[in-house]
Amino acid sequence: MFKHFISLEWKAFSRSASFGANIAFKIIMGFVALIIILEFSLLGFFGYKILKEFNLEPLETVNKFLIYYLVGDLVIRYFLQKMPVTNIKPLLNLPITRNVIVHFSLGKTAISFFNVMHAFFFIPFTIALLTKGHGFQSVLWSLAMMGMIYSNNFINILINNKNIVFYPLLAIVGILGVAQYYRFFDVTNYTQPFFQAMYTTNYMFLIPILLAIVTYYFSFDYFKKNLNLDTGLAKKSDEAKTENFSWLNQFGTLGTFLKNDIKLLKRNKRSRTTVIMSFLFIFYGLLFYTKSIEAYNNPAMQVFAGIFVTGGFLFTFGQFIPSWDSSYYQLMMSQNIQYREYISSKWWLMVIGTAISTIIASFYWVFFGWEIYLLIVVGAIYNIGVNSHLVMLGGAFVKTPIDLTMANKAFGDKQAFNFKTVIMLIPKLLVPMLLYSLGYYLFSPNIGYLFVALAGVFGFAFRNMVFTKIEKVYKTEKYETIAAYKQKN
Repeated sequence: MFKHFISLEWKAFSRSASFGANIAFKIIMGFVALIIILEFSLLGFFGYKILKEFNLEPLETVNKFLIYYLVGDLVIRYFLQKMPVTNIKPLLNLPITRNVIVHFSLGKTAISFFNVMHAFFFIPFTIALLTKGHGFQSVLWSLAMMGMIYSNNFINILINNKNIVFYPLLAIVGILGVAQYYRFFDVTNYTQPFFQAMYTTNYMFLIPILLAIVTYYFSFDYFKKNLNLDTGLAKKSDEAKTENFSWLNQFGTLGTFLKNDIKLLKRNKRSRTTVIMSFLFIFYGLLFYTKSIEAYNNPAMQVFAGIFVTGGFLFTFGQFIPSWDSSYYQLMMSQNIQYREYISSKWWLMVIGTAISTIIASFYWVFFGWEIYLLIVVGAIYNIGVNSHLVMLGGAFVKTPIDLTMANKAFGDKQAFNFKTVIMLIPKLLVPMLLYSLGYYLFSPNIGYLFVALAGVFGFAFRNMVFTKIEKVYKTEKYETIAAYKQKN
């Protein structure tokens, strides 16, 4: 039966309207996966030697910080890993048991890259332990670690739609991390002996394996209970709240679109996640401006950070325009609506998001000086004048239907990546880096600021001309976009 399911998955992949984009995406992600596998493997093989050079006991050191490794893995899964999805509608009237359907769906997550990549660290590290005389207990420890990884996999499935569980847990771990950094309280003094016992004893390794089995059982039970066509039809009766945003009526059709987008950002999990992620983007500059990473200490990377600090909302929300409206895009295209008004409303929303990010990022001025904050400001100007247009243009080629009734991820939609959108990364990121470097090395840092800012100012000044070009592209891609949005798989 699993063979038939695999055959159906392949047919859904190969017969989709975006098959070419899927192939291109798989090739690109394959290269990324190979790089990650190589890095994990090298860290596993040489991690023992590196820790020894710092006079640290390798296994004890790994066990000491393993709690943060596992929590970090869970956080990444929560935001990036896709949940098991199977189109059950055509299967429920066939002689296929519910158990088989659920086992297959959960089985797909077992071979996920989010699980497999950890083996490329733990297995080489275990081999290094064996060659250094740590004995067969090293194998038991490695089995325990993979048990913890698979426990994370099924825990993520159980808490995926439960923000009330995830975010408090993340806050607690963050507080513990800060407390350990400032030496107020070291949680690893309590977790390290537990992980170390998986090596020193011959039975403690069974606990993570049993935990993986238990979490699988609860995941299986949860999905089996909800394996019904009418599960998603039942709605909870909540108190209705009216939000008119009537003050936007003065902007006409533009205001109507803005009201819809603001309500979308407030009410839907996926769109709210883009707001949260754009807020986290603001702190990305700390990696660059604290000079903690030597590779980032150059002018080009400084303006790169400025682009990212202020462009979080632009990149996370803007990359899926017009996919946010895919559920009613056909209806909207049948109305007497001008594309210019639609494009303008999305553009103004990204401008507002960029401006808010720039204001919040003003703390960089306090801690790092006005030169650093000026880099952030010119990055914001470039985002408003240039990158906002490029994101809008790229949206015309990203034909990814978004089902807002499902808890999809904010990232990882394969159709959002194609060669046209990848090419547009060059002017988004490399051009401002090049402009700043030219001004910095040929004249002075202030001229570098001026070059980047002028590019943004010119883009803003000629926005009407650019909007005309973007509108023409949207009209050209209109019917292909509608056809793509009709695809359910």
